[in-house]
Amino acid sequence: MKRLKGKIAAITGAADGIGHAIAKAMAAEGACVVLSDIDADKGEAAAKALRDGGAEAEFIRCDVAEEGDIRAMIERTLTWGGRIDVLVNNAAVAIGGMPVHEMTDDQWHRLIAVNLTSVFRGCKYALPHMIAQGSGSIINMASAQGHIGLDGWTAYAGAKGAVMAMTRQMAVEFGPAGIRVNSISPGTIATPMNEGVIAQMGEAVARAWVKMHPMGRIGRPEEVAEAAVYLASDAAGFTTGVDLRVDGGLCVTPRYVPDLV
Repeated sequence: MKRLKGKIAAITGAADGIGHAIAKAMAAEGACVVLSDIDADKGEAAAKALRDGGAEAEFIRCDVAEEGDIRAMIERTLTWGGRIDVLVNNAAVAIGGMPVHEMTDDQWHRLIAVNLTSVFRGCKYALPHMIAQGSGSIINMASAQGHIGLDGWTAYAGAKGAVMAMTRQMAVEFGPAGIRVNSISPGTIATPMNEGVIAQMGEAVARAWVKMHPMGRIGRPEEVAEAAVYLASDAAGFTTGVDLRVDGGLCVTPRYVPDLV
């Protein structure tokens, strides 16, 4: 059964990691997907691989820190698919691993632009079309760090906490228009972004991450993608304003201070 048959979905940060897994999973469920990413080579290759597998997929380069790029992504989705049924605001950067008082203004503004302002802009440009068609599902990528405290990630947690607050607000505001708005909070997932954090901070971080999850491992992008498919599907027709944690139990674990030595 194709749970997303005929739906038009746009996904940011879809060249690799969680975004790529979401694009693949939604395409496998029958959605026509528009992948966007700042990395044009990887994004084009990802879309081609989906098309080669029989899916309908398009790629558009999009730097989510640029308003014009987000507007162009939504317009491309509408031109290509005629509507937009699903928007996944997934793109993010990991800037952290430092006390907040050591963070520069440039680092702060970059993180907020990519991880928070992009969500506002994606919704800003998608919502008028969803309102006009009387339906839509917006999925915002939050994080377990919006629920719990981890040393050195104050700004990242602040942005992701704001994403969850925006999600709840929009669910209330646009529910009467037939639009559902939900978020997903992954725990530690095996993605290129997290590989970059490990490369910067050392293998001890990877070992600590595993120990912090009661399931004894970190997650797979495909496990987050399955949650996104559910929230995008008609099976979630009465689900809105929810933050779905896909975190291996991280958020219900007593605070663990990792030994990074």
